[in-house]
Amino acid sequence: MFEKIRNRIFKRNMENYEITLEELKTKQNQGAKVVDVRSSQEYKEGHLLGAINLPYYEIKRNAQNIIKDKNQEIVVYCQEGVRSKQAYKILKKLQYERVYNLYKGLDNWI
Repeated sequence: MFEKIRNRIFKRNMENYEITLEELKTKQNQGAKVVDVRSSQEYKEGHLLGAINLPYYEIKRNAQNIIKDKNQEIVVYCQEGVRSKQAYKILKKLQYERVYNLYKGLDNWI
């Protein structure tokens, strides 16, 4: 029985705060800030058009200086969706109201 469970593929469903790349583009066209939470080096190697870089490890310290309006719609992304999911949680703790995460990051869409 253990072997059957071990070979099974588990898929994670999208959470209500996660969006697709198409939804990200729509939100961006409507004025949302798109935030790449990867490192500066990763950002320099390529990023979504119009995205600003706010590395995950700097969010607590710099988010309020870069995105002053806590009601601003924000979409965060990274390569695989792990750092951006954590960035989402930090931004929510900082009381940003309208935050979304690109489901499973760039690797899932590009």
